Amino acid sequence: MKVLVTGGCGFIGSNYLHYVVNKYPEDEFVCIDALTYAGNYHNLAPVLDKPNFRFVKLDITDREGVDRLFATEKFDWVINFAAESHVDNSIKNPGIFVKTNVMGTQVLMDASLKHDVKRYHQVSTDEVYGDLPLDRPDLLFTEETPFHTSSPYSASKGGADLLVLAYMRTFKLPATISHCSNNYGPYQFPEKLIPNTIEKALREEKVPVYGKGENVRDWIHVYDHNVGVDMIMHEGKIGETYNLGGNAERNNLTIVKTILAALGKSEDLIEFVTDRPGHDLRYAIDSSKAERELGWSRKYDFDEVIKETIDWYVNHKDWIKDIKSGEYRNAYEG
Repeated sequence: MKVLVTGGCGFIGSNYLHYVVNKYPEDEFVCIDALTYAGNYHNLAPVLDKPNFRFVKLDITDREGVDRLFATEKFDWVINFAAESHVDNSIKNPGIFVKTNVMGTQVLMDASLKHDVKRYHQVSTDEVYGDLPLDRPDLLFTEETPFHTSSPYSASKGGADLLVLAYMRTFKLPATISHCSNNYGPYQFPEKLIPNTIEKALREEKVPVYGKGENVRDWIHVYDHNVGVDMIMHEGKIGETYNLGGNAERNNLTIVKTILAALGKSEDLIEFVTDRPGHDLRYAIDSSKAERELGWSRKYDFDEVIKETIDWYVNHKDWIKDIKSGEYRNAYEG
């Protein structure tokens, strides 16, 4: 079987490739990535020498380039991780999020239909559901929760999801969708909360926390998320949506304090800053459908593995240094 993985130089996509390229040596995996600022070719180092893997630099919005690739490779499966994903950037420049997340998804689906792809999977986010009140821990996002997007990022992902649903109904695209909660683990771009806090704490710099740090997120290890995506591809029912959550709700201030304590750093480094516009209060996912129908379960407990995640960044200072200097942008020479 030949599988296309888009956005494979990003955090979640690269971790997915590390997992499946080794798990399925008889299958062929092609990764495409536009290598925009958050795409790091170095993230593919663990699989670059594998005989069942190859990389192609390509933007999913490049309709002609995508069509040529599909015509040549004749993919069986397409798994779309490619996305602009940083909420702050979406507030500054919504247009690029609409282009990549919505129009790019359309390009991939059009190619999938034209070239008879057997399965298309859209990797999405719990942010499409909006937020939940802080004082209602009993409320969780389910697959039936209506979309109620708050940021240009979540709106673009929600728009893409709706487009996938439309393509399934109108064109009979054989597709599935997954919504995940906040991921953590190795190779996450240091603009995100956990690696950003680690990097700044190591440099004894102020660690910014929005508002009072009360906003709650449900944290899932990237490995558990990717196992879920893999199970959806193999066991999931075409036309269905599956939620994958970490069952590990923590507010942002708790996350920052946990990291500072693990690094032996003072909480005096915390700096409360003006809250993000439209900042969602709480995310929490009900994963019971995936657990019940796919047999999916989480391997990692947040409190047990967060130290392992912190240690990865401490032990990969050169990886962070290359990103901060911009040197990582020169990693791909193809």
